[in-house]
Amino acid sequence: MADYQVELTRWLERAGEDPDLLAELESVRDDEKAVSDRFYRHLAFGTGGLRGVIGAGTNRMNIYTVRRATQALADFIQGQGFADAVAIAYDSRVKGDLFAREAARVLAANGITAWLYPRLEPTPALSWAVRYLGCGAGICVTASHNPAQYNGYKVYGPDGCQITPEDADWIASAMDWVDYFDGGLGGLRLADFDEALAEGKIRYIPDECLDAFVDAVLALRPGNDVSKLKLVYTPLNGSGLECVRKLLEKMGVAALTVVPSQERPDGRFPTCPYPNPEIREAMEEGLRLCDEVHPDLLLGTDPDCDRMGAAVPDGRGGYRLITGNEMGVLLLDYLCRTRIARGTMPEDPVAVTTIVSTDMATPVARSYGVELRRMLTGFKYIGEQIGLLESEGHRERFLFGFEESYGYLSGAHVRDKDAVNAVMLACECAAWYAGQGMTLLDAINALYEKFGFYRNGLVSRAFEGQDGMEAMNGLMASLRADPPEEIAGQRVTGVVDYLLGDTGLIPSDVLEFRLEEGKVIVRPSGTEPKLKLYLSVRGTGEADALVRLAALERGAGALLG
Repeated sequence: MADYQVELTRWLERAGEDPDLLAELESVRDDEKAVSDRFYRHLAFGTGGLRGVIGAGTNRMNIYTVRRATQALADFIQGQGFADAVAIAYDSRVKGDLFAREAARVLAANGITAWLYPRLEPTPALSWAVRYLGCGAGICVTASHNPAQYNGYKVYGPDGCQITPEDADWIASAMDWVDYFDGGLGGLRLADFDEALAEGKIRYIPDECLDAFVDAVLALRPGNDVSKLKLVYTPLNGSGLECVRKLLEKMGVAALTVVPSQERPDGRFPTCPYPNPEIREAMEEGLRLCDEVHPDLLLGTDPDCDRMGAAVPDGRGGYRLITGNEMGVLLLDYLCRTRIARGTMPEDPVAVTTIVSTDMATPVARSYGVELRRMLTGFKYIGEQIGLLESEGHRERFLFGFEESYGYLSGAHVRDKDAVNAVMLACECAAWYAGQGMTLLDAINALYEKFGFYRNGLVSRAFEGQDGMEAMNGLMASLRADPPEEIAGQRVTGVVDYLLGDTGLIPSDVLEFRLEEGKVIVRPSGTEPKLKLYLSVRGTGEADALVRLAALERGAGALLG
């Protein structure tokens, strides 16, 4: 406790630039558990950068942790000889604009031009800007779909893809030399924002860059008429509205209704404490509006507009949410059939998904002669495959990438999941099926009939604070040392430990238990203190698949204790 108290005292003396931090520290200074939670570690810099609760301390997102990470990033850029320019974006998260400005100040002081979006913009628009502006890196201040108390800091490489684990390790090591207040490799440098702006060391990204991004998405259209489509859209109080609206106008979608309570940016997310389109609660406002408007399609994008959720008419007067796996399969099938029909399917096409995404993608891809590659969880690994194809001179081979957590991409214009692109694809897909007299629900049911009744589930458990992280790591160690012989009455026929590095993928803290009729994959979340169990079954029919999934959910829950 003494070490925590020393650090608390130092922050009380030095962290005065943000009065919110001082007020918070004063309020908890006599609470040993609260103090230790804020100072027991440095906020970890992983392959996704930083992500944590907004607040005071070394284990929180604040201007000092952002500056420290940015100084290490500046050292990395210059050490690697990358272009001395960085693009920066932020979404609607609390203090997002402040953190973006602080990052720009550090970069400018290090002789690196900081290109800053003048207002909040989607994460894929940041990936686009990195290459459009010829930058050596990119920063997106976002916590994606996490609860309102979180913010984060994603770092992108010069290819517009999230940085590799090796680069993340380099930056994390460099951060060890950087003090929150006093220095580092040559000192923690900080420029005055207004002076740096006047001198051109900080520049605002011009609107033409954003317009070019929207046009690049539009260029990926298969080309089906969407003029008769009736759409309800919610940006979930995030950053998607500007780009999505521009895109839909250019596509010719005339009947657009935006959910009023979720239209404007608001980092408190008052209508959905967990602004994740994967979760029904986040889509409830849109679903209620659907009961009045009766659209063909409800679409929602998360706060940084890289994930998209959807709901479609259920044929009984209501609306049914489409899962991320279902949308991924729908869009993969739609792109394949459309490009074949139009003669635009490339030779040796490649689709990319993740090890935790639905097994149904395998027979769908095979039926069209598409090579399906499965990567570790995280869209950066899908982005790396695009880069690999491009380096081989065959960028055109990339057809589609998706992950079960509502991330989709159909082009090489960016190297991250893109909900603006996903909105375009979903609208075209829905309009095409409408022309066949079918809804997207009809379409997914037809695919189940053709390829099998696959169902997927997710069981998770949160581990908060220092004790929680230790418990989560202990549970993973226990499952490795003593794997279960059966789960939900099914015999475990094989165990794959992705940490061993013998899967053809980079070592990762993931366990896969293969069962007689399905599988369970266990992995700690890379963005929040949570252990996730991904479940997969295939039944003889819909009812059978649901029974199998329910049993597996109970068995997986037992693994968590």
